[in-house]
Amino acid sequence: MRVGFIGLGSQGAPMARRIVDAGFETTLWARRPASLVPFADTAARRAASPADLAAVSDLVCVCVVDDADVEEIVTGESGVLAGLRRGGVIAVHSTVHPDTCRRLADRARARGVALIDAPVSGGGQAAAEGRLVLMAGGEPGTVAYCRPVFATHADPVVHMGPLGAGQVAKLLNNVLFTANLATAADTLALGRDLAVDPAALARVISHGSGTSFALDRVASAGGTLDRIAAHAGPLLRKDVRLLTDVATAAGSSPGTVTAAAQDALALMNAASAASAPRRS
Repeated sequence: MRVGFIGLGSQGAPMARRIVDAGFETTLWARRPASLVPFADTAARRAASPADLAAVSDLVCVCVVDDADVEEIVTGESGVLAGLRRGGVIAVHSTVHPDTCRRLADRARARGVALIDAPVSGGGQAAAEGRLVLMAGGEPGTVAYCRPVFATHADPVVHMGPLGAGQVAKLLNNVLFTANLATAADTLALGRDLAVDPAALARVISHGSGTSFALDRVASAGGTLDRIAAHAGPLLRKDVRLLTDVATAAGSSPGTVTAAAQDALALMNAASAASAPRRS
């Protein structure tokens, strides 16, 4: 299978590297030439545009930041659909609204192309070690076709259901993580108020029933959400907003988890405001 990969960021780059190292004929495209430099010592080819990449690919993996980026990459004048042959597949690894994937799938289907959603979770280190979790939504046969490529960087690869189900699962995961950030930060702050050292408390809880991935992140960031707000805040805000929109459209109550996630975002907003330079 010939694979095209677009989106060589902190998570996408190691994903692409695993695909190349597994022996798949791989073509890359990036807006910034610097993103391609780490692949100079590999067999990966470079394309001049997403359309050119798609023309030499059977499967195109898209791992860019948001809905607008995905739409541009897939449907732009020199986008993937302008070059991908009939029978080709697009896998959207980005975390976007499920309706974005459904809308793009309709556009792709009109050209004889299949599209699935395949968001991932775990981060760059997990990608490099082949242990991302991948949540796929789409036609079972199409997901099975892509599975050997996905298995180079993800374990497990879970088929969640029809198109869009992977995105819903990823948004639920990210909202729960955001909620856990709030409870972890509040717990460490309460410990400080009760004269318990936050670092020692985090060490204890990490070996107890209250442990969580979020607690580890908060503890490693000094016990607050200040540092997390700077590098992850915008993406977490996007994902909480998307899930709230999806739940509202479905007539479901967002519930406690989104309330706690909003608390985390409020803490991050306060941290960002406190660190912003003041105008004289």
